[in-house]
Amino acid sequence: MSKESDYIKKCRKELCLAEIRADRKKRLEELKESIVASNEEAMLVDGHDDALAGYDTQGRAIYFIDAIIGTLMQRDGMTYEEAYEFFDFNIAGAYVGEYTPIYMYEE
Repeated sequence: MSKESDYIKKCRKELCLAEIRADRKKRLEELKESIVASNEEAMLVDGHDDALAGYDTQGRAIYFIDAIIGTLMQRDGMTYEEAYEFFDFNIAGAYVGEYTPIYMYEE
């Protein structure tokens, strides 16, 4: 294959990934809007939109624990142990009212 052909494949792949990211971002924004429409008092976790899984019948946001921990490790440079401890104490352990988010493990 030529260098030009490789370059075109690379550009297509990058464009495809950009489209997937844009679509995911749009869906997450729509999900957040649905949560707030369902319950104006719902609490969302700052900086962890990628971990948002959905919401329950009372309009409480539901987050994937593993995704939050992964973000803490990747974005903040924590080890797994540091990220888990931070999540457990500062995020899961924070009661912010009746509509505190729910955290779940994904199997």
